[in-house]
Amino acid sequence: MFVIFALVGAVFGFVVILGFVKSGATEVFDRTLLLAMRDPDNIQNPWGPRWVQEMARDFTALGGFPFLTLLTAALAGYLCMGGKKALAAIIVVATLIALLLSSGLKHVIDRARPDLVPHGQHVYTASFPSGHSMHSAATYLTLGGLWARFQRRRRIQWFILSFAVLIPLLVGISRVYLGVHWPTDVLGGWAAGTGCALLTLLFARGILSVSKIVEEEGAAVEHAAAASRESRKYGSR
Repeated sequence: MFVIFALVGAVFGFVVILGFVKSGATEVFDRTLLLAMRDPDNIQNPWGPRWVQEMARDFTALGGFPFLTLLTAALAGYLCMGGKKALAAIIVVATLIALLLSSGLKHVIDRARPDLVPHGQHVYTASFPSGHSMHSAATYLTLGGLWARFQRRRRIQWFILSFAVLIPLLVGISRVYLGVHWPTDVLGGWAAGTGCALLTLLFARGILSVSKIVEEEGAAVEHAAAASRESRKYGSR
């Protein structure tokens, strides 16, 4: 039930953010937060030394399409080899849907990229929502949720989920730091990506529940067959 409420909240949050963006109500917020990450003496430069800038590019790469594609492919292959092909298919399809949804929203909304500061990375698409933020939230929250589900200790579950949340946060912040997205682009990306992850986890939970029932029924049938064979064996004596 919590996942359903969270899913509704994520969708509602995205719609609200989009409404504010379309109305222009976020302009002051976006400009203020974006400039807060720049050198006050020269807004052409991001805040901090060069190593901070390089670290931001490393963080942003964690939400890039090439890295997330490799990560998803590796997970799908692992699940397939473990006999969970349906679960692997759900994860791959969910990743593709998140990509298509992000591209479609960018095309329809067509928000311009920030023009206050130089971009710290080459960009080719529209600004809202942030694709890196959306894809990283969708991928890492899905993987973290699935991984945590198989852990018995609550401490380990929270450890996994904390990193599943932390990585998309770092990715989104790095997009604003590099000057390639408005803060509300990132907020919208986080909301949409979280919604995709929660929807995927709901489907995955259903698949896992069905698989568990099938395994239990198969084990019961096998046990009954073994008992029948034993009874016939001793009956023949």
